[in-house]
Amino acid sequence: MSAEQMIAAQYQTAGPRAGEIELLELARPVPAAGEVLVRVRFYGVNPTDVRSQEGRSFNPPYERVVPGQDGAGEIVAVGDGVPAERVGERVWLYFCQWQRAQGAAAQWIALPSERAVALPDGVTLELGAGLGIPALTAHRCLHAAGPIEGAPVLVAGGAGAVGHAAIELGRFGAARVASTVSSEEKRRLAAAAGCELVVDYTSEGASEQLAVWAPGGFERIVEVAIAANISLDAELIAPDGEIASYGAPDGPIEGPRALMVKNASVRFVLVYTMPEQAQRDAVAGVSEALRAGAMSALAELRFPLERIQEAHDAVRQHAVAKVLVEIP
Repeated sequence: MSAEQMIAAQYQTAGPRAGEIELLELARPVPAAGEVLVRVRFYGVNPTDVRSQEGRSFNPPYERVVPGQDGAGEIVAVGDGVPAERVGERVWLYFCQWQRAQGAAAQWIALPSERAVALPDGVTLELGAGLGIPALTAHRCLHAAGPIEGAPVLVAGGAGAVGHAAIELGRFGAARVASTVSSEEKRRLAAAAGCELVVDYTSEGASEQLAVWAPGGFERIVEVAIAANISLDAELIAPDGEIASYGAPDGPIEGPRALMVKNASVRFVLVYTMPEQAQRDAVAGVSEALRAGAMSALAELRFPLERIQEAHDAVRQHAVAKVLVEIP
């Protein structure tokens, strides 16, 4: 392989082989004005990446796509307008493949400099590769309606990537955080992230436990499955509280009257299209939490690049871990 080439994973977006990932030698990108060139070390796989491979989400008008919204690595070159001092920075990446043909599943990526965020000393590249979409989503769900200091917050699905980030960012924002989970393994993960209360929502009396813990209701509910949980959320939300849903509804949503009685709000959160200021605020908030040592990595499932399809399959099968692809 020449110095102008790199190894990348890629798939066609249409035709009989659509979504079939293969490893190829592609031209190494060159950073344009305002961009940085990053030597990628890890690609953090998200459900979005898997849905896009299947043709179900955010399909840009490209014949071929290198997958991957999130990653981590080191800046090795900069384009015009970017300070040369950034060369050598360890960075976490987000929106790598948003409205672009190339994402993080490649040895190098050129992308806008603001999408490569400096990692504090002591924060691993593995943790950095798992931030991006989950942590930015969690920050928006928590803070879109204002400060959370002292507020009771409920995180549905606290063992997932967004839920894990929401617990830690909620605690960092001085909120009181409770979570719902569906197994003992997930209960341990949510508790380790810092929840004061973790409830198995499949158990008898789950709603009563939550109501006793937050007698005035939850000021924020970070929701992964709103169609299934809207009735419980309406019961538990505080007057003027907000339910922030980041999971796409998997069925019709019937708004309970309790939401009107409580003057409560439902906000849908899609990280890719949220306001630019909200994106900047989320990046700043996540970075501040990292510097304070307030964020930790989920357990990892790590795959080499040649097994990237297995990594996507693990996410598709709802692995209780952060799935990483190591880039050679």
